[in-house]
Amino acid sequence: MNLRWSLVLILCCVCLTIGCRGEKASPPETEVESEGTTGVPAESRGTIAFSALTLKNPFFKVIADSMTEAGKSHGFIVLVNDAERDVNTQSKHIDNYIAQGVTAIVINPADRVAIGPAIKKANEAGIPVFTCDLQCVAEDVDITSHIGTDNYQGGRLAGQAMIEALGEYGGEVLVLHFKQANSCVERVRGFVDEINEYNTDRTDGKIEIVAELEGGGLRDEGFAATLDALQQHPNLAGIFAINDPSALGACTALEQSDRADQVKVIGFDGQKEGKQAIKDGRIYADPIQFPEKMGEVTVQNVIKYFDGETLESVQLIPTELYRKQDADSDPDLQ
Repeated sequence: MNLRWSLVLILCCVCLTIGCRGEKASPPETEVESEGTTGVPAESRGTIAFSALTLKNPFFKVIADSMTEAGKSHGFIVLVNDAERDVNTQSKHIDNYIAQGVTAIVINPADRVAIGPAIKKANEAGIPVFTCDLQCVAEDVDITSHIGTDNYQGGRLAGQAMIEALGEYGGEVLVLHFKQANSCVERVRGFVDEINEYNTDRTDGKIEIVAELEGGGLRDEGFAATLDALQQHPNLAGIFAINDPSALGACTALEQSDRADQVKVIGFDGQKEGKQAIKDGRIYADPIQFPEKMGEVTVQNVIKYFDGETLESVQLIPTELYRKQDADSDPDLQ
């Protein structure tokens, strides 16, 4: 009798153990992969892959963070990579995205023309490509939609700020450029057009653009280019830098050369450090951009595309001129 009950108890324990193991082995429904996906949860809408121009520049980091947050709220995984301003690195990113079968690709083109062949591969693979902030001007490629700043309008505002800063005396001006980026080409074009219109029919107080130097869009390169310009143009009165990092580099060069009080700097972007420099009187003014909105609208465009809605090929966000009085009342700088 005791032996029989012992055998019953053993069998019950075995059954319970098997039952427990079977329940543990079944994965939760949220972790089940749908057929044809690449490691994406079944409830996810897919993966948006973003190759940023450079995450060393806070502007592009803000775009990446905004895109990640907006994507997550709409059920997308957002994959972010740093192209480090190198078109070959960015091309490899796109190759990897194609191999992974991502849902959509977003890039800030590292080179507005040379990135063309990589984009064409994505087109052939049937993956929509979106550009953000920086446009691609390569031929025979399909860009689904572009969201960016109205850089030409911003360049005109920068020209107005320079005219205001130099006053009736005018003077010699340096432009710190970054010609790889179409956005910067547009900024400089707007700036030059505004200055040329100002100079029309003037005999005194003209503003003369004496040099356009490569500033790289980075602080150290802006610093080095400004030091060179100060040697070549000792009467320099103003500097237009195509973004805040290069403008801040120019400020440091002026300060080290004891020229900060003699040369007015106009930046572009409206990054917090740039705004602080305006408040401190190091930079005169910035046409400011709205990178958070760029990231959000890019994700909205991806959603609209897959919902079958018609997209504008290019959407441009106007800039606003930000001066010291704006910085003094800016709650983010208190």
